[in-house]
Amino acid sequence: MEHLMSSAPHMVDVLTIGKSSEGRPLKVVKVSTGKEMGKPAIWIDGGMHGREWIAPAVALYILKQLVENQLNSNISIIQKLDWYIMPVVNPDGYEYTHVTDRFWRKSRSKTQDAEFEENRMFWDSARECAGVDLNRNWDFHWGEVGSSDNPCSPNYSGLRPFSEPETRAVSDFILDKRDQLKAYITLHSYSQMWLIPWGFTKQKVADYEDLLYLGKKAIESLSKVHGTKYTIGTSPALLYPTSGSSDDWAKGKAGIQYSYTVELRDRGTYGFLLPATQIVPTGRETFAGVRTLAKSLINNRELKKSHQGRRRPRIGVQWQQLSDS
Repeated sequence: MEHLMSSAPHMVDVLTIGKSSEGRPLKVVKVSTGKEMGKPAIWIDGGMHGREWIAPAVALYILKQLVENQLNSNISIIQKLDWYIMPVVNPDGYEYTHVTDRFWRKSRSKTQDAEFEENRMFWDSARECAGVDLNRNWDFHWGEVGSSDNPCSPNYSGLRPFSEPETRAVSDFILDKRDQLKAYITLHSYSQMWLIPWGFTKQKVADYEDLLYLGKKAIESLSKVHGTKYTIGTSPALLYPTSGSSDDWAKGKAGIQYSYTVELRDRGTYGFLLPATQIVPTGRETFAGVRTLAKSLINNRELKKSHQGRRRPRIGVQWQQLSDS
C-alpha cells in the first residue's frame, strides 16, 4: 500500500484509522483524483476473517488496478468516484493464520467474559476461546440468529456490539463518510456468492429488486472473464442466517443503499486453501464485477443529483443507462 502511495502520491492516501487488539495499525487506502471534495464513493474491505486469505489479495488487486491500470474502461470510475479500500480488517487474526493456526477465523482479543474466566478449566480448549467473530460484532440485530455468546465458538459475537477496536474503528470511519458512500462491499470466502441483505431474517430489504438487478449486472461481468459462476440472493436463502454482520449494518444503520457481501472463489474444492495460482484470476474477475457496479452508480441519475447536493438516493430508485462498457 505504501508503495502505491509513493508511486502515485497525487491519488493515493494511506490512512490509519485505529489499532487492532494487539496494536497493529488498521489501514484504509483512499484513491481519489482531482481536488473535488466529497465525491460519491465506494467502500471495499477484506480480511474480516483471518483464514480467508483470498479476500485481502483481491482487495489489493482491485486497489492496484485503480491506481496503475488507468485504461479507458477504468477512467470514469477513477475520475468520478472516490474509493476507500481496507484490505485487512482483522490483521491480528490474519497474522495468526500465518504463524499458528491456518484456519483461525476470529480476531485475537482476550476474552472479557467473566463467566468464561471463572470456568476456564472446564472448556476443552482455552486456545479456541480468544477473539471475536468481527462479522457478528456490528450494532445491527447483534446477538441474534447465527451468532453465539460462547467465547469458544467461532461465531462468538463479543460482549456487546462494537466491543472490538477493529469494528469500532471501521464503523466510525464509515459513519463519517456515510453521505459520500453509495456502495459497501465486504469480501469473504468461499462459495462464489453475491449476497444481499438481510442476513438476520428471511425478510428482504424494501429495495431488494434494485440490489438484485445491480448485483446480477456485476456477476454477469464477472462471469465473462473466466466463466466463473456466482449465485445471488440473501444469506439465509443461500448459506445461513447471520446477525450483527457488517453488510446488514451498512445497509440498516449507515444507510448505504447498495450493500453486499461477496463470497469469493471457490465452491469447496480448495475452500480456504485456495492455490496462489487462483489469486490473479479471482482478482481479475472480481474487479470486472466491481467496475460494472461502479459504472452503474455513476450513470444513476439519482446519484448524480445527490452529488450535486439536491437529495440522496431514495429507496426503490429507477436505474438509468446501465452499461458494462
